[in-house]
Amino acid sequence: MTDSLRADAFRPSSSHAVSESSSSPVRMKMRLAAVAMAASLSLVSGLAIGQQKPVKIGVPTAVQLQVGRDTQEAIKIAMDEINAKGGVLGRKLEMVVADETENPETGISAIKKLTADEKADVLIGGYTSGVTLAQLPHISQAKTIYLGIGAASPSITAKVKQDYDNYKYIFRTGPINAAHQARGVVNFISGMLIGEMGYKKIAIVGENAKWVQDLVPVLKKGATEVGAEIKMTEFFDTSTSDFSPLLSKVRSSGAQYLIVILSHASSDTFAKQWHDARVPIPYGGIDVKSQDGDFFDRVGGKSISEIAANFAVRAPLTPKTIPFFDEFQKRTGRVPVYTAFGAYDSVHAYAQAVERANSFETDAVIKALEKTSMPGIGGTLEYDETHDVKAGGKYMNLLFAQWQEKGNRVVVWPKELRTGQVIMPPWMKQ
Repeated sequence: MTDSLRADAFRPSSSHAVSESSSSPVRMKMRLAAVAMAASLSLVSGLAIGQQKPVKIGVPTAVQLQVGRDTQEAIKIAMDEINAKGGVLGRKLEMVVADETENPETGISAIKKLTADEKADVLIGGYTSGVTLAQLPHISQAKTIYLGIGAASPSITAKVKQDYDNYKYIFRTGPINAAHQARGVVNFISGMLIGEMGYKKIAIVGENAKWVQDLVPVLKKGATEVGAEIKMTEFFDTSTSDFSPLLSKVRSSGAQYLIVILSHASSDTFAKQWHDARVPIPYGGIDVKSQDGDFFDRVGGKSISEIAANFAVRAPLTPKTIPFFDEFQKRTGRVPVYTAFGAYDSVHAYAQAVERANSFETDAVIKALEKTSMPGIGGTLEYDETHDVKAGGKYMNLLFAQWQEKGNRVVVWPKELRTGQVIMPPWMKQ
């Protein structure tokens, strides 16, 4: 219909003419109808944008432990950063959590809840290797991408190489696996204990857990090859509450330094009993709960001189390291433990992979994840052919920080990152 015809159709006759400033009821109805239609179209458009489903990040973790709390806080930080920029392909991120505790059966239930009930788009979490290994078939069955951030057993990502089609969903963003950790401890023994302190006689004790069983043989072999004399190697039950017999064996072994490998055992009890017994042998190694920012205060300062491995410290390891540490402490009032590093990096790695793939389709995102190369908290993040995080050099490394007076932590190894000098236990001072 032309404008002239539209005008003729609704022009009042001369005998009933009205002024141009007046509106007929018909014209008013048309205007109202047009306004209503425009408003309706605008509302529909707005709802279409606003009703895009959020991307659900499923988080299986040990929620009662510091590793679990820090996992969630780090994911929140990453989500806030991404959501502030519009989300991922226009969709905002949200987090759903399931408590996997440290029990395989509970861990399996957590995966089922997140994949079947919550319909998570991606899983980011984990802590215990035994739990993660039990979860793998269920993750594979759900065909959901899993970015591990806590478990260190090499057996986890070995599944990817053994059966890619079924286990291609599995990635490890952190920590570096137990074999890499063993090599990191060997470097510490070679460069610091033997090279700088003259300690060649070493005792190794570790909890009887899967990741430690993987690590200790590599550690013992490597330490021997660099000139260490291994005076004893012993595993203890993770439920041990009295370390007196073990500490007595260490005393009698003739060792000059005690390497500990523990995560689930009672680090607090070990530190207190070592201190109270005035064991004349300094200790350090991989002690996960000693990474907690409140560990020194929690044990009443009795971890003084312990050297605990870590995967990142507040130092310019990458452009992301210091800003992350500062933001985390601003929000929580504490220093993050290692699961926080992998959690934060995993959210960004997944988001970037989706953007590169321009799709949420699982296989497309997997292919994009395999090409990940980005600055992480502890180093450049890249995955190898087994979907395991790369280690060494510019990638993530094992750092060693010592608890000193007033709960200060000083990086003592590697030498190039050192922030202070090693101290001895107070009762061993000359």
